[in-house]
Amino acid sequence: MAKVIICADDYAQSAAIDAAILDLITRGVLTATSCMTLSPAWPQSAAQLSPEIRARADIGLHLDFTQFSQTIRLSHPALVLRSLFGLLDQRAIRDNIRQQLDAFEQALGTPPDYVDGHLHVHQLAGIREQLLAEMQQRYARLPAPQRPWLRISSPPERSGLKARVIHWLGAGALRAKAEQLGFRVSPRLLGVYDFQADAAAYQAHWLHWARQLKQLAPASAASLPPVLMCHPAMPAELVDESDPIASARVIEWQVMQSADFSTWLAQADIQPVKGSH
Repeated sequence: MAKVIICADDYAQSAAIDAAILDLITRGVLTATSCMTLSPAWPQSAAQLSPEIRARADIGLHLDFTQFSQTIRLSHPALVLRSLFGLLDQRAIRDNIRQQLDAFEQALGTPPDYVDGHLHVHQLAGIREQLLAEMQQRYARLPAPQRPWLRISSPPERSGLKARVIHWLGAGALRAKAEQLGFRVSPRLLGVYDFQADAAAYQAHWLHWARQLKQLAPASAASLPPVLMCHPAMPAELVDESDPIASARVIEWQVMQSADFSTWLAQADIQPVKGSH
């Protein structure tokens, strides 16, 4: 069977997102979720991450510089441009990373199982260096299997322009330095699309990602399997108009929560697994 970490982003962004993610973890579909620990909802959201949920899924940090951050908050285009030109305030970057890791550890009593980034910002130059330095300072003394792993946003070839841009913004550099420091990484990222899809089109995306997964080289015993990211949310009475992918989130949840979807995963020989295992 092809092993894959199925990861839902944006936990703690809203109650509708949290409900969908917890539901899909309980169903055995999701095996990881990434948390926005600077969200005002984080304390309440963290309280729902019971030992049973943590046994079923890795709980990670979704590093954020564009949505809830206070130390430094920029639009994504501005953040990318400042990164490319070396204009990011390194002290503010480090303080922001420290705040988010502190919030995670204080709420859950453990380090995150892994770290990734909202809009893949953890890979940007000027951020990835500070992230790895902070992780090295905090976790280098832990045995290797207990250190947080890092999600590398490196989609397979022929995944489209958006996917190539995501990779180009720092996937290779982050992976090389993380491995040099002894942190495990997930080598590939599936799940990139334009969020313009109805249920049938989203199901077609999953068929495509399944084919890509089967074409990837099997993970060795020492490496992590690929990650397939998603962004589900349950329907809510009031749609968050500030969320540009609100409608896509609901479609993702509607597809993934169905019994037919779980049956299809098994029939396709796809095994959702935890990266920490």
